[in-house]
Amino acid sequence: MEIKKINHIAVAVENIEQATEFWQGILGLDLEHVEEVQSQHAKVAFFPCGDSEVELVQPTDPESGTAKFIQNRGAGIHHLCLEVEDIDAALQELKARGVRLINETALVEEGRKMAFIHPKSSGGVLLELYQII
Repeated sequence: MEIKKINHIAVAVENIEQATEFWQGILGLDLEHVEEVQSQHAKVAFFPCGDSEVELVQPTDPESGTAKFIQNRGAGIHHLCLEVEDIDAALQELKARGVRLINETALVEEGRKMAFIHPKSSGGVLLELYQII
């Protein structure tokens, strides 16, 4: 499996506007855009940072994974996203090695494929694999 880079770090937040005040107003990161990611039931603010991004993720559904994360753990780092060359091959390799996957096949969205590795396989860190297509 070839990991190209850290694509983004996702931070779960209760209020994207309040969180933006810190990331943009205090740290000085530029807000690229905000979008609804319907498949994840979330509103996401994108802050480019070097070759990666910080993404603020506000749940739009109280039953979503991010909402439950905030309820159980509070706001904070939600997951680390690694960009890979070939997500389908990466998922096959990980599955063959006994890694617990949340998504055994990649979810396909506009211009990208993604899948999550269960934190029980990665020392407590929710990992997202990401391929730009």
